Amino acid sequence: MHMSAQTHYQAELDAGRFCIQRCPQCERHVFAPRELCPHCGAGPLRWVKASGLGTVYSASTIHRKNDAGGNYNVALIDLDEGVRMMSRVEGVAPEAVRIGHRVQAHVAQQDGRGLVLFRPVQPQQGGAA
Repeated sequence: MHMSAQTHYQAELDAGRFCIQRCPQCERHVFAPRELCPHCGAGPLRWVKASGLGTVYSASTIHRKNDAGGNYNVALIDLDEGVRMMSRVEGVAPEAVRIGHRVQAHVAQQDGRGLVLFRPVQPQQGGAA
């Protein structure tokens, strides 16, 4: 039985792995999951482990009452592989997420399903702390 690209992507996340596709023909990365390369039309696409490193392209704060979970952010992240995805940046106040921030992905589990979330990348400290 053929597994759709979206189903395969979710199965990888559920197993704790963040994978994206790469075209064997033009060698460009592809996201969201699909059957054929949107750049050159080749297929089948290969699954590769994503570096998870990226940069915030845009960020919005969604306001909720505290008893509904409080505010959260929705961000578009440009992965270093050259694709853009929607996610959330955690570990900082929603209002503190800024365009240009460097972030690192991790796979979280929510309701038994894997999803990709991001945390800020801490700048490298030189010398003794």
